[in-house]
Amino acid sequence: MTDKLRVLFVCIANDVRSPMAEALLRHADNEHFDAQSAGIRPTALDPRTLEALEHAGVSTDGLRSKSIDEFAGQHFDYLIDLCDKSSDEAELLPHSKEVLVWNFADPAASDRPDAFRHTLQELHERIKMFTVVKNRS
Repeated sequence: MTDKLRVLFVCIANDVRSPMAEALLRHADNEHFDAQSAGIRPTALDPRTLEALEHAGVSTDGLRSKSIDEFAGQHFDYLIDLCDKSSDEAELLPHSKEVLVWNFADPAASDRPDAFRHTLQELHERIKMFTVVKNRS
């Protein structure tokens, strides 16, 4: 594979799940994938997102909350929706060859003290499977 596969992770706020996924994919296989994330209505990154990533040894360099508007007119190989709410606004999303929906619960809405680490671990497992499958394609 000579060109990187472009992947855009999308969520409503781009404050927890989608930036986690962006950082994890970059960490897992930056050689074969160009990972980005964006939100329909972005807010500031949740500090617990950065804490969970740093605790796991995943770089947060350059990670920031971005609007879907920053990617207008761009093409992605995969658009991965991480919360079912963002699929309701599909007309706002950039063009992609394939859309995947990985619905993960928002850890910010959880009472679990380990919710962010748990979500990070679940995303990590899914991304590991994704990279194995796509690298064999």
